[in-house]
Amino acid sequence: MLADHILFLDGEAIVLDKPAGLPVDRPRDRSPSVEAMLDDLKMGFQRPPQPVHRIDRDTSGCLLLARNPGAMKRFGQAFEAGQVAKRYLAVLEGVPEGGDGTIDLPLTKVSTREEGWRMTGRPNGKKAITRWRLLEEKDGRALVEFIPETGRTHQLRVHAAEGLGHPIVGDRVYGRAGPYLLLHAAEIRLPRPGKPDVHAEAPLPARFEGFAGVD
Repeated sequence: MLADHILFLDGEAIVLDKPAGLPVDRPRDRSPSVEAMLDDLKMGFQRPPQPVHRIDRDTSGCLLLARNPGAMKRFGQAFEAGQVAKRYLAVLEGVPEGGDGTIDLPLTKVSTREEGWRMTGRPNGKKAITRWRLLEEKDGRALVEFIPETGRTHQLRVHAAEGLGHPIVGDRVYGRAGPYLLLHAAEIRLPRPGKPDVHAEAPLPARFEGFAGVD
């Protein structure tokens, strides 16, 4: 039940701690998804909430839902204006040089019959900027904090693999396949004029065992 994963709730917004492996949109095979479970999140309202943004199926953590059309419009405008702050945590296959920095790597979508579609860095692509900071090293891997300043598809995954030269652990598209993608949407903050911010933090999942105090 998604109601067990609520991090923030008021009359306008819900923030879920979305489990890894659960897609936001309903897949063609009609397997479980956030979209298919929205009726469970009415919380006394007549209409179900709607996702304001998307995070990948295999990414866990903060997902913002709007509880009415007015909130949906305002929240969408805040995303478009770059007013929404998001923080991600990821474990990389390797340790990047330097303790922090900014990745400025425009992204474009490419597709082949053999491999399907993916994103890649191209000078003529869409603007994509990510700030990063090294938090911890262990056994040749790194726990990194990502602060995306733009919201392109697969931005953090490509910026890790191509920008830092170290893909995220478990990334079957841009690195090596594994049982889990170690990418987590740890925090989201959306300002609201005249009201408290929508703010939530999602605890680091057990699959990050060994990093940041996770046992």
